[in-house]
Amino acid sequence: MDQPSRPAFDLPRYLSALPLFHDVAPTELARLAAGCTLRRFNRGQTIFRVGDPCEEFHVTVMGQVKLFALSSNGQEKVIEIIGPGGTFAEALMFTGRPYIVTAQALTDALVLSVSKAAVMSEIENDPRFCLRMLAGISRRLHGLVRDVEDYTLCSGAQRIIGYLLRDVGEAAEKHGGVTVSLPVSKATIASRLSLTPEYFSRVLHELEEEGLIEIDRREIRISDPKKLAQYQLQ
Repeated sequence: MDQPSRPAFDLPRYLSALPLFHDVAPTELARLAAGCTLRRFNRGQTIFRVGDPCEEFHVTVMGQVKLFALSSNGQEKVIEIIGPGGTFAEALMFTGRPYIVTAQALTDALVLSVSKAAVMSEIENDPRFCLRMLAGISRRLHGLVRDVEDYTLCSGAQRIIGYLLRDVGEAAEKHGGVTVSLPVSKATIASRLSLTPEYFSRVLHELEEEGLIEIDRREIRISDPKKLAQYQLQ
């Protein structure tokens, strides 16, 4: 029996949903789509390595991708975790230099790569496109600066609580709490926060003993986000 065919991936439509391409005209989106490559990666598969030439930037369509570096003794440091809709390598693409980190699929992932040639062509056609790319790069830089501030000014426990509360809004308080799903392993998140896995787990269990969270594998229930935020300041 024939298997039903999957619907074709509408690249121009997907691109139009990304903040970077919100105001791009359909004809321009079609040109960009022609310079895109859509690839599937299995969990653990490398997307690019340090030293590979960087001639495109990437968007995680589905799954999770980690950017990491290795120390001289082989220890891994997770720089960033890129979820659906997140972009990476857009700033490096303009420098003409090779990748300075390695990207690996943390889960089965679908990744869209946009060629440098297609991007440069659109910048020449519409300078406003360049401004949108600069805005995106600036947001990424701001996030990295905030990370450095956290590493130097915040305790490990404060970093963990900040991570748990990063996407919690006012609606969570009105509904009496929220459940946070960790997108990747605790060890990966610990590396992202420049902590050891043992310390990360210990702090989570201490917060659970204080009645601030409930842990069920990767599901963490925060009954009172405001109380947890106040605990962070102690």
